Amino acid sequence: MIRHIEFTNLCNFRDVGGYAARDGRTVRWQRLYRADSLGWLAGDDLPAFHALRVRTVIDLRHPYEVERAGRVPETEGQLYHNLPIEGRRWDVSAFSEADGVARYLADRYLEVTEDGIDNLRTALETISRADSSPVVIHCAAGKDRTGLLTALILSLVGVGEHDIIADYALTELAFDRFVADWRRRHPGASLWPGFGLAPAEAMRFFLTDLTLRHGSIEKYVTDVLNVSPATITELRGHLLTEPVSKEQS
Repeated sequence: MIRHIEFTNLCNFRDVGGYAARDGRTVRWQRLYRADSLGWLAGDDLPAFHALRVRTVIDLRHPYEVERAGRVPETEGQLYHNLPIEGRRWDVSAFSEADGVARYLADRYLEVTEDGIDNLRTALETISRADSSPVVIHCAAGKDRTGLLTALILSLVGVGEHDIIADYALTELAFDRFVADWRRRHPGASLWPGFGLAPAEAMRFFLTDLTLRHGSIEKYVTDVLNVSPATITELRGHLLTEPVSKEQS
């Protein structure tokens, strides 16, 4: 199966399928996608997107971002949920070269786990329902907010930390396009050092720190987000392949 799906106007559209879970199952392909802004879909990209038969779009951007950059075209007919999860605006002036980009990003992600509780819960509950899929979750670059939610989902279904981190870091394959697009839209403006980067260490810091705070990723989801164990079971049920019986193994 193909993980990276090519579009003319999108840089970072990926299938989240294929990762192995601890119980021997794998994440199903063509159930969950992650992406950068679907507001850029136009022209030949529209039939390509339509061919994926996406039922639900979860847009993690602020309403002002949606107004400024557009949303998935309504003509595509998906259920659309605008669920902003970022509370505090990023203060890039607080970035410290001594601490590094990975530490700065991980700290921002931890803030989201504090500020975005209600919409993170709604997003997980929506994705858990089989009749929502295929689902696309996206933000502006498909890197930070989308990366955080994808990491929670993969952890809940039992994907190992190594693969969660590797999936996050795949965004850096789109780095050159991110920078080129940004410079085209903001000629002459300066970039902060972490723009477009998705260093593996950022996700490693985030997963470690969230686990230290709450005991496990699942305990954060159940105790802080108040997502029920039944919802997590439902999520696993439709995102993972069927278990292999002893007769088949």
